[in-house]
Amino acid sequence: MLGPLQVQGAGDRPLRVPPGRQEVILAALLLESNRVVSTSQLVDLIWEDNPPETARTQVQICVSRLRKLLAGAAGEVSITTRPPGYVLHTDAGNVDAALFTGLVHSARGLREQGEPDEAVRLLRHAVALWQGDCLSGLDSGPLANQARQFNEERLAAVELRIRLELELGRHDRLVGELQRLTSEHPLREKLHGLLIQALYWSGRQAEALEAFRTARTYLAEELGLEPSRELRDLESAILAGELPPPTGAVPRRAPEERPGEETVRHGGEGAAEPPPASPAESSSDIRPTDTVPHQLPADVADFVADPAQLDALEHALTAGEGRSVGLAAVTGKPGTGKSALAVHAAHALAETGFPDGQLYCDLRGTTGTPTPPVEVLGRFLRAFGIPGQLIPESLDERAEMYRTRLASRRVLVVLDDAAGEGQVLPLLPGSRGCAVLVTSRARLTALPGATRIALDVLDEDRALELLARIVGRERVAHEAVAAEALVRTVGRLPLALRIVAARLAARPHWPLASMVQRLANERHRLDELAHGEMTMRASLSLTYEGLAPEDRGLLRLLSMAQAPTLPSWLAGALLDDRRPFPSDLMEPLVDVQMLDVAGVEPAGGFRYRFHEIIRVYAREQLAAQHPAAERQAAFARMAGGWMHLAQQAHRKVYGGDFTVLHGDAARWEPPSTHTDEVLADPLAWLDAEQTALCGMVGHAADEGLHDLSWDLATSLVTLFEVRGHYDLWEQTHLSALSAVRKAGNLRGTAAVRASLGSLYMSRNQFDTARQSLTSALDVFQALDEPMGEALCRRDLALISRTSGDDAGALELYGRSLADFDRAGDVVGRAIVLTQSAHIRMRRGEMDAAQKQLDEALGIYEDIGYTGGRARTLRRVGQLLLEQGRTDLAVLTFTEVLELCRESGDVIGEGHLLYDLGRAFSLMGRPDRARDFYDRAVAARERIMDFSGGALARLELARLGTEHPGRSRQVLTPAVEVFRERRMVRELAEAERLLGAC
Repeated sequence: MLGPLQVQGAGDRPLRVPPGRQEVILAALLLESNRVVSTSQLVDLIWEDNPPETARTQVQICVSRLRKLLAGAAGEVSITTRPPGYVLHTDAGNVDAALFTGLVHSARGLREQGEPDEAVRLLRHAVALWQGDCLSGLDSGPLANQARQFNEERLAAVELRIRLELELGRHDRLVGELQRLTSEHPLREKLHGLLIQALYWSGRQAEALEAFRTARTYLAEELGLEPSRELRDLESAILAGELPPPTGAVPRRAPEERPGEETVRHGGEGAAEPPPASPAESSSDIRPTDTVPHQLPADVADFVADPAQLDALEHALTAGEGRSVGLAAVTGKPGTGKSALAVHAAHALAETGFPDGQLYCDLRGTTGTPTPPVEVLGRFLRAFGIPGQLIPESLDERAEMYRTRLASRRVLVVLDDAAGEGQVLPLLPGSRGCAVLVTSRARLTALPGATRIALDVLDEDRALELLARIVGRERVAHEAVAAEALVRTVGRLPLALRIVAARLAARPHWPLASMVQRLANERHRLDELAHGEMTMRASLSLTYEGLAPEDRGLLRLLSMAQAPTLPSWLAGALLDDRRPFPSDLMEPLVDVQMLDVAGVEPAGGFRYRFHEIIRVYAREQLAAQHPAAERQAAFARMAGGWMHLAQQAHRKVYGGDFTVLHGDAARWEPPSTHTDEVLADPLAWLDAEQTALCGMVGHAADEGLHDLSWDLATSLVTLFEVRGHYDLWEQTHLSALSAVRKAGNLRGTAAVRASLGSLYMSRNQFDTARQSLTSALDVFQALDEPMGEALCRRDLALISRTSGDDAGALELYGRSLADFDRAGDVVGRAIVLTQSAHIRMRRGEMDAAQKQLDEALGIYEDIGYTGGRARTLRRVGQLLLEQGRTDLAVLTFTEVLELCRESGDVIGEGHLLYDLGRAFSLMGRPDRARDFYDRAVAARERIMDFSGGALARLELARLGTEHPGRSRQVLTPAVEVFRERRMVRELAEAERLLGAC
C-alpha cells in the first residue's frame, strides 16, 4: 500500500486486484488489518453520497470475490465476517504500512536510547518500503485522506533520518538529497532548514545563505508569508558565525517534550524485528502508552468571572519557572463561588497549559468526614492507569509513586473543598511543570509559596451580569432599578443570587419588583444576608417554600444520601415510587437550582448534585418534618436499592449469583428497564458508583442495618478483586464487621471474616489469612452453611498450594468441590477445577489436568463468565506448553490476550505477553520471543510493576543479543529491582549475564 495497492502472490508474482469497489474494500481492510471494519463504513467509502439500496449486498459480493483472490496470496491472509462487518486477518509483517509504522517507532526508541546509527538504518529500511504515494490511483475520498496522512509520515521519517545523520556529522553526503527534497516539497520549512545546516557545515556558507533566500522568496510568492523563526534564526547565526557544529551525538528528549508530537502515528508499538505471525500483536500497536486523565467537572455556563482573579490564577499556576510547583488557593465563606471559579480557571488553562492531564477531587472538607490523602492518591494513581494491586498501602509510598508518575509531565491538580493544609500537602506533585489549585473555607496560610485569592460577595456590575444571564437581559434592562435593588437585597452573594434568579427564570410572568417585595417582607432575615450562614438559610427558605409539598418532601429525604452525586433512581426508592423515568421526580428541584445536574450516565440517565449548604438546610428540615420511623423506612429502601443493583451487577459479571453469600435484608428494586440500562456494563457501573456503594456500607452499619451492610460489602468484592481496590475492600469490611459483631450476627461475621481472608491472601499475608478463614470456617460448619464452607476451603487450599503443600491443597480442593456441589454453585466448582489443575500439571498428571480444565471451560461458556474463561484458558495454554504443543499454546495465549484487552486487564496483558515470549522461546524463535518480552517489559513498567518487568528483562538477556550495549541496558534496571526486592536467585542470574556482557 506504500504506493499503488499491490498484493503479492505465491512465487513473488503480483495478484491483480480488480479496480474500483474491490480495490477500495481491500485497501480499507488492510489499513485496519486484524480489526473490524463495519459494512456501513465500507459503504461510505465506496458511495460517499446516496448509496443504492443494494449497497450492502454489493459489499458482500466484493468481499466474497476478495476471499477467493486472497487464497492465492503469499502468507496467511483471510477475511472473516465479524459483526458489524469484516476482519482481514494477517501477520502485521505482511502489510507494508504496519511494517513501516513499526520500524519508525523502533527507530525513535533507539534514538532515545542513544543508538543513532541503528536508528538511521531502520529509518532507511522503513522509507525503502515506499514505491510512490500511498494508495496512488485509488478512487475514494475518505481513503485519500488516510493516504495523505501516511505520505506525511513518510516525509517526517525522512526528516528524522536526515536530522540524525546531520548530528552524526554526515552533512557532506546529504546536500544533494536535500536539494532534491526541497525542490519536490518547497513548502516544508524543516527540509529547508536541514539543507541550510548541511551546506554550512560542509563549508559552503554562501550557498547556505542562498538556500535561505530561495526559501524566503518561494514562501513569500506562494503564501505571502515570511520564513519561520527557526529559519530566520539559522540565517542570523550563519551571518554572526555562531551556528555551532553538529555534536555527533543524539540529544535526549527534554522533560517538557512529549512522545508522539513530531508526527501523527497510525501505529504505536511496532518493533524493528519482523512482526509476529500470530494475531496476538494486532491490537496492541494502536494503544497509547499513557493514560491522560481529564477529570474536571463541567464548567458553569453562566459563570461571571473577575478578569483580575483569572489573571492572578493563570500567573500563579503557569508562570514561576523557578518554583517546584505552581500553587494557588481560593478561599472564602460559603456561597461565594470558590469551586465555580476554580473549575472555570482550570478549564481555561487545561489544554494549552497542562496537556498531560487534569486531576480533580472533592476533598469534602466541610462534611465532617474529609477524604483522607491516602485515598485521594489511590484515585489519582488509578486515573493514570496504575492497577489497584500495584498501589502501595502507606501514604508515603503512594505519595512517592504519585510524584514519580507526574515527573516531567504538565498536569493540573484541582483539590476542591480542602479541610486544611494537612490534607493538601501530601497531594502536591514534585514536578515544576505541574500546578495545584485548591479551594477551601479555611485560609490555608501554611501552604508554602501559594498565591491566595480570597473571595467575597460580587461587585454590583458582576451581580447584575449574573442576574441577566439567568433571567434574561431584556428583563433586567426593562426593570433596571428593581434589578439593582434585588442584587443589593440578597447581599450580592453568588449562590443566593443564583437561587433567587432561578426562581424568577422559572416564573417569567413575575416582575423583578415582586421578588424584591417578597424579600423585603422578611427583612429580619435579610438584615443578616451579609453575615454568615444565615444568609443562605434566608435565600434557601424562599425557594424551598415555593416548592410543591411532594418536592419539598423529596428534597428532605435526598439529604440522607451521602454520595457525591445522586442517580435518578434514588428519588424513586426514597418515595417508594417505581415510575419508569425516576428523573421526572428530580427535575422540579433542578428547575429552582436546589439540585444541579452533575452529568449524564452512560445509559443516558441524569446524575444530580447538592450544593453542600443546600444539603445541610434540607437535613435541618428533615429532622423537623419527618418522624424517626418514616426516616428509617426511607433509608432502608434507599440502601436496599443499592444492594439490589450491586447484587444484579455481580450476577451479570459471573453469569449468576455464584461464589457469594447473601443476607436477608430487604431489597428495593428500581424498574427493570432502568436496571437493565444502568447495568449494561456491570463493572463500569460498579466503578462509577464505587464511592457511593462503599459509603453506603458504613452508612448502613451506622443506621443499624447490619445484615445489609455485610451483604453489600461482600458483594462489592466483585469490583475490589478485579480492580485491585484492596484499601476499599478492607475499609468496607471492617465497618461491616463492627456492625455484625455488635448485633451478634454470627453468619454475617463469618461471611465478612471469610472475605477478609481472601483480601489478606491477595496481599500475601498468609498467616493472617489462614486465621481469618479458619475462624469463619468453624462458624459456617456450626451453621451448616455449604457455600461459606466451600469459599473458606477453596482459599485455604490456595494458601497451601502457594506454600508448596500440594497434597494438602488437593485434599482441601476436593472438600471445597463437594461443598460447592451441595450449594449448587457451578462457578465455584469451575474455579476449584482450574486452580487444582495447576497442581496436577506440576505433578505431571497432564490427562487429569486437561479433564478438569475442559470441564471448567464448559461451565464458563455455558453461563457466559468471561473472566473465568480467560483464567482457565491461560492454564490451558500453559498445559499445551508442557505437552510441547507450542503452536496451539500460542493461539490460546493470543485469545486470552484479546480477552484481557477487551476487559481492560492490564496486569493480565503483561502476564500473557510474557507467556507468549516463553512460548516462542521454546519454539526456537528468539526474534519473536524477544519482541513479546520487550512488550511485556513495556506493559509491566508502564503500570509501575517493576518486578514483573525485571523478570521479562531477565528473559530478554537470556535470549542474547548482537549488541552488548543493548544487553547491559536491558539488565541494569533488572539488577537494581532484584537487589531491592531481595530476589536472590534472579539477582544471581542477572549479575552473571551482566558480567558476560
